[in-house]
Amino acid sequence: MLKTQDFALETKAVGEEGEFEGYASTFGNVDQGGDVVEPGAFIESIVAAKKDGRTIPMLWQHDQSEPIGVWSDIAEDAKGLYVKGRLLVEFDPLAKRAHGLLKAKALGGMSIGYRYLPGHAEQDEKRPGVTRLKKIDLREVSLVTMPMNVQARVTSVKALLDAGKLPTIREFEDFLRDAGGFSKSLAAAIAGKAAPHLRGEPEAKANEAAAFLRAVLNQG
Repeated sequence: MLKTQDFALETKAVGEEGEFEGYASTFGNVDQGGDVVEPGAFIESIVAAKKDGRTIPMLWQHDQSEPIGVWSDIAEDAKGLYVKGRLLVEFDPLAKRAHGLLKAKALGGMSIGYRYLPGHAEQDEKRPGVTRLKKIDLREVSLVTMPMNVQARVTSVKALLDAGKLPTIREFEDFLRDAGGFSKSLAAAIAGKAAPHLRGEPEAKANEAAAFLRAVLNQG
């Protein structure tokens, strides 16, 4: 089964002819499914693709029927999966639209499509619910919009804070999972620790919880 992993868009530059570069994946980030890619995970797959003369597709929203460009360079470095490519703006109206959205910073992220390699995925002993991916089979890299549930969660929490209120424990836990990238178990543990603040118990200071939430929302 093909799995995907989204990351905030980190493009270094966007050229007028459709060329751009950036990171499609960075190490150490836990996705909403509890997976985290470790250094070295991409190397074998990239080398195999080059050896076989197989290209890694550049897709729109993981749609196999919508290739929108070509990758001229895909490599792993100390930070993550570096990609450099060009949107085929002269041939494809969708690629041209994606180029405009990319320049306007209206796209939320890049996302990799991959498969597990047998024997190279294991549970993290220190983080329940987190799977460490040591080697993966990279199948494609897509330009994607930010998932709507993440946008809704961030907007909801911001609205509560602006109104001088705090989210419920469940809202806070969901926010940590969707917007913060925490695993289900870790989000529940953090929400549990924050429960006295969120409930407004006498010994807890509500402004401390609000300050923490604002700091999370303002990251990046």
